[in-house]
Amino acid sequence: MRLSTTPRLDNKTPQALVRLLSDMARQINGISEGTLYAFHNAATAAPTTGSYSRGDRILKSDPSEAGAAGSKYVVWAYLCTASGTPGTWVELRALTGN
Repeated sequence: MRLSTTPRLDNKTPQALVRLLSDMARQINGISEGTLYAFHNAATAAPTTGSYSRGDRILKSDPSEAGAAGSKYVVWAYLCTASGTPGTWVELRALTGN
């Protein structure tokens, strides 16, 4: 779940505030413990606009199996290998064994 950077409590009850703070604490704890990644970006293709730095990653929002029988793979993210606007991007692939 992605938390809003401008949260509003529509229901101004102590329980609503406790829920909001609990969600925030869960995400912060997950990030600090390494069980949650600190990014919520995903796209169907590598970026074609905007500035990016070497090492930036964009998750693939619609992964599916591709390739020929015996060498199928899934593109799960895009990795920026050279900083720029939009930078140089490569696919991060995982073999499926199919």
